Amino acid sequence: MAKKIQSALISVFYKEGLGPIVQELNRLGVKIYSTGGTQRFIEEQGVPVEAVEDLTTYPSILDGRVKTLHPKVFGGILARREESHLGQLEQYQIPELDLVIVDLYPFEETVASTKDESAIIEKIDIGGISLIRAAAKNYKDVVVVPSRDEYEILLNLLKEKDGVTELADRKELARRAFKVSSHYDTAIFQYFDEESDDRAFKHSIHQQEVLRYGENPHQQGIFHGDLGGLFDKLNGKALSYNNLVDIDAAVALMAEFKDADPTFAILKHTNACGVATRSTVLQAWTDALAADNISAFGGILICNHEIDLATAEEINKLFYEVLIAPSFAADALELLSAKKKRILLQIKEFAVQSRSFKSLLNGVIEQDTDLKMESADDLEVVTKKSPTEAEITDLIFANKCVKHLKSNTIVLARGNQLLSMGCGQTSRVDALKQAIDKAGRFGFELEGAVMASDAFFPFPDCVEIAHQAGVTAVIQPGGSIKDQDSIDFCDQHGMAMVKTGVRHFKH
Repeated sequence: MAKKIQSALISVFYKEGLGPIVQELNRLGVKIYSTGGTQRFIEEQGVPVEAVEDLTTYPSILDGRVKTLHPKVFGGILARREESHLGQLEQYQIPELDLVIVDLYPFEETVASTKDESAIIEKIDIGGISLIRAAAKNYKDVVVVPSRDEYEILLNLLKEKDGVTELADRKELARRAFKVSSHYDTAIFQYFDEESDDRAFKHSIHQQEVLRYGENPHQQGIFHGDLGGLFDKLNGKALSYNNLVDIDAAVALMAEFKDADPTFAILKHTNACGVATRSTVLQAWTDALAADNISAFGGILICNHEIDLATAEEINKLFYEVLIAPSFAADALELLSAKKKRILLQIKEFAVQSRSFKSLLNGVIEQDTDLKMESADDLEVVTKKSPTEAEITDLIFANKCVKHLKSNTIVLARGNQLLSMGCGQTSRVDALKQAIDKAGRFGFELEGAVMASDAFFPFPDCVEIAHQAGVTAVIQPGGSIKDQDSIDFCDQHGMAMVKTGVRHFKH
């Protein structure tokens, strides 16, 4: 049923974008009620407005905590436009309210900007959330605008339809209103739930992007989140589901090297097939690619330094899906952008969320993200021979790589370069054999290389195979009841081994 807006209640925290709406309401002769700062803003627009305090005969009290919580406000919103309810409105001299424009105190922004609990608590909106819910509940008769995101919708209704709304218009705005209110309540709950021993799984992400498809073309895909908060997309086609999964893995890996010398990583299906740290970006790219120039085809590329023209010229010879870097030299960007489908992302920060979760069975599992990474000071030398300074550097490098590969996994590295890896195997021996075979296929000798394992060695077979291949130092978490067997083999054959005490499984 079509209804014309004849009265409105406006009470907003943010005034940006409200001016044109107020002018349109005035053009249509809509009676406006408002409070506090919003009322002053409307008056400054030269538009007549009635104070809510005059309607309720109560002032704003308790430092503004109570302004609109009154039957003369909520009665005008919640009344069904039928005889019994309209009769009560007339009896108690309550005006009908056809439009409610409200936004909520910036709770999430306050939590992000301060640890002051009193400031955070004051940003828990009571009146605003109540107005939104009331107006949305009565969508058959009332138009609700719950945030700035809906201003354009309302402005179009005012301009194009002179304030006349259909039921479908009002129901869509009600849907948006409950989306806003549920998200807001979830944010507040998460603040209070943060230190609870009885945690509940409640997450709300207010933005979404429909993807071309999911993991495969027959699956629908949606990304819930704010990519614009992490990246500036400089070039290329729309990001796909698989792109996003790989980008997530790439950012998590490069976060380990965000403060390092120029480092390049190449990933395929979330696993790094090439990583190198060098004195220049070009050399880092060249040596990362050398580890597996076959898998790099169609891969995800990421660097922790600016992409210069010389590097761009080399990258441009390869087909890739996504290239991520903190910046691009102007001439490099011009060159890379010539290939219109190639995705270029300028990353704002190598940030990783502190909590992670995924759906499975009939529920969700949640955990602390693995943010631990061992330094040289954390290494426990367990063999008679200590690793050299160069080997320690390589062991730390290899450990960073192994942490981000699917278990079971082994990394072989030398000179801050990933020589090869074996990952996603059902045994650690298979992972090592895969890594050795792959190194040979890409022309790497393993003499003097180091080996990293994501978990302990239950038997000495891996260090035996690694020794035969030329590996001289090993890093592993330890923890097996047979740790000593592997240590003894290293001692007998002049190898160094360090334990970290930290396992980095990745399933």
